[in-house]
Amino acid sequence: MTETHSALMDQVYRKQRFFYDATRKYYLLGRDYTLRQLKPDAAAHILEIACGTGRNLAQVDMRYPGRYLYGLDISSEMLRSARAKLGDRAKLAQGDACDFDPLDLFGRAKFDRIVMSYCVSMIPQWQSAIEEAVDHLAPDGELHIVDFGDQLRMPQWFSRNLRNWLARFHVVPRDDLHRILNGLQEAQVTHKQLLRSYVQYACVRKGDIADRPEAKVEQYG
Repeated sequence: MTETHSALMDQVYRKQRFFYDATRKYYLLGRDYTLRQLKPDAAAHILEIACGTGRNLAQVDMRYPGRYLYGLDISSEMLRSARAKLGDRAKLAQGDACDFDPLDLFGRAKFDRIVMSYCVSMIPQWQSAIEEAVDHLAPDGELHIVDFGDQLRMPQWFSRNLRNWLARFHVVPRDDLHRILNGLQEAQVTHKQLLRSYVQYACVRKGDIADRPEAKVEQYG
């Protein structure tokens, strides 16, 4: 685990975790859209990398009851909130998204669905985190990513002010996410810019996916 980044995240979220969910719902858009795309089997094992307060895992549990849930986060402070929210509904562990052993942390090596929600913009070595996630996908598994888009369809003043504000929280939109994902081996990538490119969503599928229909694009607020 990168101790420096872990300490930074604890510093950022030590107080923010108490009002994180109440405030982030206004600008971390597309999270529920992403969860709707999961469509896991009844016995699916679902991991969220950078699970934060556990908000998304709680939504997954409500939408897809009975699945096996796991959460990883580098911040011990955020995990305190996640444990309070989820109780025994999910297995939670502290770890670095770029280098973790799920067999050691969770007793399971592979997952049917992995979610990365608004974390690639915060992880310094985010390409390594994506490669690590794909490595832990089960055959036919899917990695679902949602994060800030490139804002090319937004007014320039909006994009400029948004990025300046995000930088205060160590957040950097990954404009080349699509290019990085397309470089992955033995995987099919679906990538979409949503809400006038405020949001980008991607799904990386492993296994024999030639006959799978692409998920329907939905509009949301």
